[in-house]
Amino acid sequence: MTQPRMRILIADDMEAHIRRLERTFSQHADFECVARATSGYETVSLAGSHQPDVILMDIEMESQYAGIHAAKLVHEKHPQIKIIVLTVHKDENFIFAAFQTGITDYLLKDASDSEVIEAVRAAFNNESPIRPMIAEKIREEFVRVKKAETSLLNIIQIISELTPSELQVLRLLCEGKKRKQIADERCVEYETIKKQINSILKKFQMPDAAAVVRTINDLRIFEVLKKL
Repeated sequence: MTQPRMRILIADDMEAHIRRLERTFSQHADFECVARATSGYETVSLAGSHQPDVILMDIEMESQYAGIHAAKLVHEKHPQIKIIVLTVHKDENFIFAAFQTGITDYLLKDASDSEVIEAVRAAFNNESPIRPMIAEKIREEFVRVKKAETSLLNIIQIISELTPSELQVLRLLCEGKKRKQIADERCVEYETIKKQINSILKKFQMPDAAAVVRTINDLRIFEVLKKL
């Protein structure tokens, strides 16, 4: 019994790249290129009318994230269609944004023809691997998130040990207020504010107020507290 051919849609704004892929697939009897698109908008439209099994999707077409936006729409409307991103971008922001849309695989454009063929077959058979580049990005992101979680927990613990006056001074510092402004606003002596800030620095074990403010604002502590 003859196996059904895998139906491919190629989405790329570079004619030379589309032709290269079409030549590659034409050498294999189990592939059929059913459509080509040169924009994200066209990709969404052709995905609906041609119902391909797999889309090879460039990211940067009519806009920097066109392929990612198109992948999201295709996945929402036709979740059975497998999408493989084929791009020059190896930055984790592109990678994570792409996978959040529900894509199946992510390849760089310097992949060999055989790698592309294997990737399409794997996607068609629900056997797409986690590629070493992707695994490395995931590990790096996991480490970053864990460090951020640890930092957040430590900062919250320190904040819980501040006196109400120190907490208010810290809040005003994070709003960009100077020591003199804080003293005037709180109707206290300038030396009192200096002592409170020194106490804050000791508790945070940081060299200066700027370092504390940067840490607090990076973690958006007071933004979160406002919502509680």
